[in-house]
Amino acid sequence: MAEAFNDKRLTGSKAELYVQAREEIAAVLAGEPSLTARMATVAAMLAATFDHYFWTGFYVVDPDRPDELVVGPYQGTLGCLRIAFGRGVCGTAAATRELQLVPDVHAFPGHIACDSRSASEIVAPVFDAAGRLIAVFDVDSETPAAFDAVDAEGLAAILGDTFGRPS
Repeated sequence: MAEAFNDKRLTGSKAELYVQAREEIAAVLAGEPSLTARMATVAAMLAATFDHYFWTGFYVVDPDRPDELVVGPYQGTLGCLRIAFGRGVCGTAAATRELQLVPDVHAFPGHIACDSRSASEIVAPVFDAAGRLIAVFDVDSETPAAFDAVDAEGLAAILGDTFGRPS
C-alpha cells in the first residue's frame, strides 16, 4: 500500500485531501503495532500530501522526563531536540493538552525558532487510547497563516484514528 501512495498524488480541496490522507494512512497502518512506525508513516504521508507543510513531525513525551518532549519521527530540516512543557508552541500544546493554531510564530510569546524560515504553525496533542498524552504533532509552514480550522479538524481525525483518542 505504501508503494501505491508514493506513486500517486492526492488531489482536491484541502478538506478532501485530509479525508483521502486519513483513508490512505489507515490502510497503510492497518495492523501495525509499532508507535514509531505509526508516527513515521503519519509524518511522511502528510508531508507528501500538503504543499503548505514545511516541517512535519512528532515531539514525544520523554518517559524519563515526563515534563519534556523529545524529537520523534519527522520530515524536514533539523528539529529542536528537546522542548520543555509550557515552552514555545509545542510545549504549550503539551502543557495545555489543546491544539495550538498560530498564524504568526513571531508573535507567539516564547516561540522557539528551530528554523528561521517557519512563519506559521499548528500543533496538536496526541493521546493514546487511555487518554494519556504521548506526543504532540507539529507542522510548520513558511507561509504566514497557512493553517486553519480545516487543518485542525483533519489532523484531529487522523491523529485520533491512528493513536487512540481524538486529539
